[in-house]
Amino acid sequence: MNRYWTVKIMLAKRIVPCLDVDKGRVVKGRKFQNIQDVDDPVDLAKKYNQAGADELVFYDITASNENRNIFLDVVENVAAEIAIPFSVGGGIRTISDIHQTLRAGADKVSINSAAIKNPQLIKDAALKFGSQCVVLSIDAKAVSENTWQVYINGGRTNTEMDAIEWAIKGEQLGAGEIVINAIDVDGEKNGYNLELTRAIADKVNIPIIASGGAGTKEHFANVLQKGGADAALAASVFHYSEIQIPDLKEYLAVSNIIVRREI
Repeated sequence: MNRYWTVKIMLAKRIVPCLDVDKGRVVKGRKFQNIQDVDDPVDLAKKYNQAGADELVFYDITASNENRNIFLDVVENVAAEIAIPFSVGGGIRTISDIHQTLRAGADKVSINSAAIKNPQLIKDAALKFGSQCVVLSIDAKAVSENTWQVYINGGRTNTEMDAIEWAIKGEQLGAGEIVINAIDVDGEKNGYNLELTRAIADKVNIPIIASGGAGTKEHFANVLQKGGADAALAASVFHYSEIQIPDLKEYLAVSNIIVRREI
């Protein structure tokens, strides 16, 4: 008799610093407002590459609202300095935009506003470049208990679309990964939105990156365990050296969370 076993592979959880870029500079705000200057994106990218970050995310946060293309020169400069996977979003509307961004050095392209206006873009991009290159970024805000709606244009416009339903649709269209940005907790440092993250993680079969609210090492552990996230994205706690990535990974490992660590 032949016997077959199903083995569940436990993938390492990822720590992902985020560079929100405006006019060529890294900035940070709270709940997508009160934007403050932080640093040069190339300098920060090099820092995180050396510190052991698993990936890096770059968002041109005003490109969509200003109806302009992404700053490809900044993307090229960052890509030239790092050896870790690099995801880029903001102002990407067409297959040509995606092609140019990947040629500039990005490994993945994150689509947000454009995907809502033209869902076919996700499918076309996945068919042309592969699902592994297509990240659906969702900016979500609570409208009632356990109900979140999708916002676009840097969190300025409510689409009234249900965030969980949109995540499911994004996977069906071919997205290989989802970043869920919780607007309500963004920049507050009181913890990720575990309910939102878990609600989406339970409904899709592709990796989920949680974003918004990181303030302590415990917050990372909670979203990676209770929240069901495959990766945790953060900005200010890394930008201002409130949490060091090697220390965070040591804490997660002690908490029985599988992470990639330097040998």
